[in-house]
Amino acid sequence: MSEERTVVEHPDRNLAMELVRATEAAAIRAVPWIGRGDKNAADGAAVDAMRAFLGTVAFDGLIVIGEGEKDEAPMLFNGEHVGNGRGPACDIAVDPIDGTSLTAAGRPNALSVIAVSPRGTMFNPKDAFYMEKLVTGPDGIGVVSLEQSIGDNIRELAKAKQKDISEIVVAVLDRPRHDEAIEEIRAAGAGTRLMRDGDVAGGINAARWESRIDMCFGTGGTPEGVITACAIKALGGVIEGRLNPQSEEERSNCLAAGHDIDRIIRSEEFVTGDNTFFVGTGVTDGELLDGVRRKGPFIRTESVVLRSKTGTARRVIAEHKAEKWLESTRAADLV
Repeated sequence: MSEERTVVEHPDRNLAMELVRATEAAAIRAVPWIGRGDKNAADGAAVDAMRAFLGTVAFDGLIVIGEGEKDEAPMLFNGEHVGNGRGPACDIAVDPIDGTSLTAAGRPNALSVIAVSPRGTMFNPKDAFYMEKLVTGPDGIGVVSLEQSIGDNIRELAKAKQKDISEIVVAVLDRPRHDEAIEEIRAAGAGTRLMRDGDVAGGINAARWESRIDMCFGTGGTPEGVITACAIKALGGVIEGRLNPQSEEERSNCLAAGHDIDRIIRSEEFVTGDNTFFVGTGVTDGELLDGVRRKGPFIRTESVVLRSKTGTARRVIAEHKAEKWLESTRAADLV
């Protein structure tokens, strides 16, 4: 009599649960620079910590988006390979601190973020530093678009969410280039949430069901748009983008790189893979995440871990023994 065997299919790895150690390390290393007025020092400390931890992760990561070229800050550079080379081949976008100016000033909403997708699936924004972006949650699918005015988008989203227009809140970077859009948002009857920096957090909050923000709109960093898109893919919302060069030099470089600056980039074009990951750890307190805090003998971090394949969103609260961090001389020594 033959013995029947049950074949159990084990779930594949959630790579983000390993990557979160890198964003935690970057966030913690940035803490001494919060409110110190030196954004490059904060970014450099976060970069060093993130690079060290990424080297321990079992994957072959190719950095498609390495923040830093835009403002000559310290960086994990485009084309750099990270990971131990064993495991899946992935595209990776990193921003050791999204909101270096926020960190330097001691303001809220600074994050350390990583986004990952299968190799060859991530939009490469080479030479395109700025992009007009529109982000909402699932209620905005088939409802909002950059083809419409911001006023029309507000009115249509309010109908879809069955909310009065006066209850709609739109997050916008507080920049002179958005003065006209802010006037139009308010003229439509909606409210604004003006952000000093950190539009990754703004975009994610626009897609979270429990957030007070309904929409994120305006021109911000193109790299941040791709990173946000990885998170939105897991949350099930909408993101659209259109390259918006802020100088003639940037415009010329975009065209030379083969970009169509008039084309609207849809949600599915930012990241074409179906197994994307997003990891973010709070550096300073914000609506999305608490910042790094000292709790007695521990350093406390809060992170969000998102995966598109399963639609899973996790919050990770970690307590790191402070003396281990303080006595270590290299980020790679920290476990």
